[in-house]
Amino acid sequence: MPFYQQLGTMPQKKHVTYRKEDGSLYWEELFSTQGFSGIYSTLYHIHQPPAVESAKELDIKLIEPWAEAPRAPVHFFTERAPKGGDILSARQYTLYNSDCALATASFSELDDTFYRNARADEILFVHHGSGELHTPYGVIPFSDWDYLVIPRGTIYRIENLSEDNQFFVIECYAPVETPKRYRNEFGQLLEHAPFSERDFRRPQWREPVDQTASQRLLMKTGDRVFEYVLKNHPFDVVGWDGYVYPYAFNIKSFQPIVGQIHLPPPIHQVFQTSGLVVCNFVPRLFDFHPDAVPAPYYHQNIDSDEVLYYVDGDFMSRKGIESGSITLHPGDVPHGPQPGKTEASIGVKDCYEYAVMVDTFKPLHSTRLVERIWDENYIRSWLG
Repeated sequence: MPFYQQLGTMPQKKHVTYRKEDGSLYWEELFSTQGFSGIYSTLYHIHQPPAVESAKELDIKLIEPWAEAPRAPVHFFTERAPKGGDILSARQYTLYNSDCALATASFSELDDTFYRNARADEILFVHHGSGELHTPYGVIPFSDWDYLVIPRGTIYRIENLSEDNQFFVIECYAPVETPKRYRNEFGQLLEHAPFSERDFRRPQWREPVDQTASQRLLMKTGDRVFEYVLKNHPFDVVGWDGYVYPYAFNIKSFQPIVGQIHLPPPIHQVFQTSGLVVCNFVPRLFDFHPDAVPAPYYHQNIDSDEVLYYVDGDFMSRKGIESGSITLHPGDVPHGPQPGKTEASIGVKDCYEYAVMVDTFKPLHSTRLVERIWDENYIRSWLG
């Protein structure tokens, strides 16, 4: 997020002595990206950040590839996936490539363990649930249909989570940004963007936690998982400033762009990385040309695989979709509305639908979980 933020207390200049009341030092940490060339934040800790009592690799297999998966349109029901687990084991991975991994999760065993994804920015879409995201930067309360964007390397813990919860998880191996075409050369969102800086919720201040008791941290780095035992509580930050921090954005804050005739999916975009884009489908007025066909035209974007996570509403181009359904349409084959949906859209003035779309620029692979929860007849649904 290219917006400067400052919370807590810190010295006027960087890299100078900053002392506690007893005369000892606070410990400065630079949290940087792209070496020292990208955006960064500076944090001031009560205790030394590298203090670790032990580290060991855990024998955890996160993704089971479905090698025989068809390269074809697929519909599967995430509500039928296993539920429950801790911050890592609850993640039910469905699709992945070298740029991302997609999962759903219903957390039921959250404890005092901390978590860090060392290699991926995470986008947690809160389909159902409320709680608080705690990080060294502060606290972000969240509720239904919030996106939580967590930069890679950030230690976090979800607290006070409601029992009935469901998340759509997008792990991105390149930095998550707002779309470049919506920003000026200084990083400020332009007037024609479908959201503004006011829509993003940054961390709220939380008093530093000064605890020297051992703390458990699970760290995911690629497809490996390590258990660290930290000497001190990681939320001991007395102040920080910079451009790298977690934030929240609610899908209902997205202002849809509409036109006289049907506009292509980039108008729905909310996030980007070098390997994918994330789009919102939200309630909106339909196209207002007298002969407009509001349903999307058939298309084949040969450089993208299209994933839709269905949140709520009546989806104008699909039949048999449930809340929590996911469809995958690979770039290898054309796709579009199912029979009858194009005709039914003509003359309709608006729609009520919420969905999250992920378009990747490399082919996606399916896991064995998809094999267990997919609709085998979906590929034949265009036969009428």
